[in-house]
Amino acid sequence: MIYLDYVSTTPLNKEVKNMYQSLLNDYFANADSLYSLGLQTSSLMEKSRSLTAQMLGVKPTEIIFTSGASESNNAAIKGCAFQYQNRGKHLITSAIEHSSVHNTFIQLRDVFGFDVDFISVNEQGMLDLQELEDKIREDTILVSIMYVNNEIGIINPIHKIREIVSQKNKKTKLHVDMVQALGKIPVDLSLVDLASFSAHKIYGLKGSGVLYKNESTSLVPLISAGQQEYGIRGGTSNTATHTMFAKTLRLALENQNQKYQYVQSLNHYVRKVLMTLDDVVMNTPEMNSSPYILNFSCIGYKPEVILHALEAQECYVSTKSTCSSHKNDVSRTLAAMHLPDAVARSAIRMSFSDLTTQNEVEEFLFHLKTILKTIKKQR
Repeated sequence: MIYLDYVSTTPLNKEVKNMYQSLLNDYFANADSLYSLGLQTSSLMEKSRSLTAQMLGVKPTEIIFTSGASESNNAAIKGCAFQYQNRGKHLITSAIEHSSVHNTFIQLRDVFGFDVDFISVNEQGMLDLQELEDKIREDTILVSIMYVNNEIGIINPIHKIREIVSQKNKKTKLHVDMVQALGKIPVDLSLVDLASFSAHKIYGLKGSGVLYKNESTSLVPLISAGQQEYGIRGGTSNTATHTMFAKTLRLALENQNQKYQYVQSLNHYVRKVLMTLDDVVMNTPEMNSSPYILNFSCIGYKPEVILHALEAQECYVSTKSTCSSHKNDVSRTLAAMHLPDAVARSAIRMSFSDLTTQNEVEEFLFHLKTILKTIKKQR
């Protein structure tokens, strides 16, 4: 099997799997129980919170365990919008956010009456920073911009965005979806007020995430129940899953730069070969992008046909963000880049890992070349 869809999800690390199974068997008690078994379970979860905070350079009280990035994004954006709506109801995001961010802003606009601006990007997916600066107003309460785009891999300049937001309105909160950055590029949480993370993108458990919320930011909780997660996320704690986040993060951060350099070499090689093929164009820019993601188009070919032809060879890629994979329309990210329709409709996304081997990418390229020669272009 040649798996090249690591942006969608990653295989579970064996160390994480073994420890998780042990926790399920031995530490099943409710973490809020006052007897010893509950206290032991709570202690393990809180140790995970402290270690996670230490690795991210923040305080343990600023780490909120969630069910994943989609919940973290919703909790951050809606919670912030509802908390600070007395200051104003203007929100800003980009045109190429993950669906869990984009659809949250659509709901805030259409259901709750917030005013939302979507900042445009250029043909390479780069954010229009001047437009962002111009759009920030006195009643702007939140800006939410992803760090690494999950479809084309463009890296947004968070330092500059923080500077713009602070200069235009010091009261405006900044949320950043850091899902595709964690474990791959350096993360500096001192630049943001809120940030979202997911474990299953870094070889951890599905249904496991973290929301970073700095001490100066308040949120209206989306799940109102008990005292769990400092009152921000009620409900009985999923202690075994939360306990595993710290180990998952530690393993992901090990040799991060070495892994980056290796993946970058794979990316450069595949890009070089793809650019020699007829009808293939690159959608991921060579500069300011993550080497873990490579998006390209085979113009004139249906991407679903290529995907399933590759699948027949046990080679797995995707055609767009997995959260939108069942929709037949053009990727919202590629549409926002104003790419030609023929390019946008024929896009394929492959994504690498330090687990990816040179032989695997060679075999992928062989199968792709063969498929492009044997299947017909769409009319």
